[in-house]
Amino acid sequence: MMTAALIGILLLTLAAGAVAMSLRNLIHSVLLLIVCWLGIATFYLWAGAEFLAFSQLLVYVGAVSMVVLFAILLTRRSRIDVAVAPDSASRALWALVAGFAVLGVLAYGMLNAKLPVSTSPVPSVSVRDLGAQLAGTHSAALLVIGLILTVALLGGVVIAASGRADIMEEKGK
Repeated sequence: MMTAALIGILLLTLAAGAVAMSLRNLIHSVLLLIVCWLGIATFYLWAGAEFLAFSQLLVYVGAVSMVVLFAILLTRRSRIDVAVAPDSASRALWALVAGFAVLGVLAYGMLNAKLPVSTSPVPSVSVRDLGAQLAGTHSAALLVIGLILTVALLGGVVIAASGRADIMEEKGK
């Protein structure tokens, strides 16, 4: 039963990622990447890493996907700009070559890694303990990171809005 669940999560994640890469509409691709990130969070939950699952949900599904969607929606000029131009077969071939090269390097690194064996007991840290650390000791760092992300998002909105104002002025002439 657990193997069937893992295979289902794997198929959902890989299918969503593959379809997201093949689509020409950027908004649809981002929405499918959100499904892919949800699949990764589900795998973390299945594997018993609750904190990683919730971090995946908050960071990628919540924050990163919204920033990407805002960037696409605020910077596109027309409906034609959202669709990616068709690529040549040679570009697709080079993308596959680069992908397999990265896969080869990662596989080599994983297979030849000498991981240290520790005899000390594994510390048991619960999600509650991590939350207490983040909300207590490291709360200032979390607030600064939130402020930086907010300023970056607002800066993107201002840049996109000023670009649209220039276009509207050109169309009025």
